[in-house]
Amino acid sequence: MKHLRTHLNEDTYLKLVLEAIEKENYRLAAYIDNTGKMVAVVGFMPMITLYYGEYIWVSDLVTAPDERSKGYGDELLSYVHDCAKAQGYDKVALSSGLQRVDAHRFYEEKMKYDKVSYVFLKNL
Repeated sequence: MKHLRTHLNEDTYLKLVLEAIEKENYRLAAYIDNTGKMVAVVGFMPMITLYYGEYIWVSDLVTAPDERSKGYGDELLSYVHDCAKAQGYDKVALSSGLQRVDAHRFYEEKMKYDKVSYVFLKNL
């Protein structure tokens, strides 16, 4: 996760994860390779909006830089899809930083996601 959320130190990360688990039903799953090394992680949770209705939101998905293009992201996102279906959800959504061109290609071409909106942020 440190490769994706570089602005967080360990204490802040753990505080936020524990709060998200408690309040938002946030879940984490990891891909462990055959050597026992964690190489990818995904965080996701149920959401409700008027636009999508009830769906699963992928908050975090990252593969260690030296482990990319080995199918780990595909495995984890497919796991999220299976969890969503098992819980009665028919949609999974996520956002991805504008600079993550390789990730966008992965979502659109490999995983068949549709690009449906931009996410806007205003720091106050």
